[in-house]
Amino acid sequence: MKALIVDDEFNVRDVIRSLGQWQNYGITTVLEASNGEEAKALIKRECPEIILTDVKMPKMSGIELIEWLDTISYPGKAILITVYDDYSFMRKAIQCNSIDYLLKPIEEESLNKALASSVECWKNEEEERRKRDSGFYEDVERLRMNRLITAACNGESFDAEEMSLCLPQADAYDLTLISFYQMHHSDSYIELLANELCNREWGNAFSLQNDHNICVVITVRGQWLSVEEWIIRHFDIPVRLVSEVPLKSFAELPTSFQSAKRAVDDQNFRAIHRLSNLDDARRMHDIVAYVDKYYMEELSLEKLSNRFFLSREHISRKFKQATGMTLSTYVIQLRIEQAKYWLSQTDEKMYSIALKLGYQDEKYFSKLFKKMVGMTLLEYRNFAKNRQSGKI
Repeated sequence: MKALIVDDEFNVRDVIRSLGQWQNYGITTVLEASNGEEAKALIKRECPEIILTDVKMPKMSGIELIEWLDTISYPGKAILITVYDDYSFMRKAIQCNSIDYLLKPIEEESLNKALASSVECWKNEEEERRKRDSGFYEDVERLRMNRLITAACNGESFDAEEMSLCLPQADAYDLTLISFYQMHHSDSYIELLANELCNREWGNAFSLQNDHNICVVITVRGQWLSVEEWIIRHFDIPVRLVSEVPLKSFAELPTSFQSAKRAVDDQNFRAIHRLSNLDDARRMHDIVAYVDKYYMEELSLEKLSNRFFLSREHISRKFKQATGMTLSTYVIQLRIEQAKYWLSQTDEKMYSIALKLGYQDEKYFSKLFKKMVGMTLLEYRNFAKNRQSGKI
């Protein structure tokens, strides 16, 4: 295995090199770069599995470097290093799947703990990659295009020429959103549809990376009726459609997507294969299971309504009947229990715990925690450790 240390200060690179227990983790080669551009070239040539990068550097910052790694779906694991104890850097590290972050001055224990976690994570993912069949590269290409479409739909910059390569040439297109019921696995249906559209040169279908229950379909103008007839015949699960939003050029994709998304949010859609076969109790069970899994993300009655094909009012009433709590109270309870576990079982920093639980303001979360538990975050951590050691 190879590791790459990226920092514009030689003495910092030297400290990291000397403190790291590289051989213990199977790392036989330790590379160095003094800035992001130099690191980018090394990554392309050497393909290191572990990358430790400073935040602030000339030519290309560490944040820009991990963003680039994210855009190319780089399999290596990144560790962000900074003297800036700043939420914005921590959020970006989490968003770009950075495995960990370290604050300067670098401590030996923290460094090696981060290295151990990174290597373990890489090995687990590498094992999964090896299990994939010969269609791996096609999967990578589809993932890359899904990310491109997701970025465009979110209003981020994108390469229109690159996007055109995955669609048949045409003067104009239509955009359609397909909304899947939350508990159904949509990937196989989207892949099936995408293959059909490409084979017939009707268009293409893409899975949103930030919402796997929404499929973006771009079709050649005038072809949608044939596409919908195919969906009716080949999809055996309920879906909702907002179809034929005009797309004269790829530059219009963000506005066309937002227009279609508003239609979904406003319940202005057409349904195929309705949910009449699913009883109400089962659907509420699915909703509670979803909240139990995604309580650290932003949740709202509107979001649940769109995912589970029920009205906001119905979900609000039935959720309280099923759990004895409102949605907001239920989510807070789950977050507090997770915080108590991290405080008692890990050395995770308190602002990091707040961030992971969806709170950007640590002070707000601390007040909420004290209100619910009767102790501050620090008091609870000390109490839990004393209890574990038998002092109380």
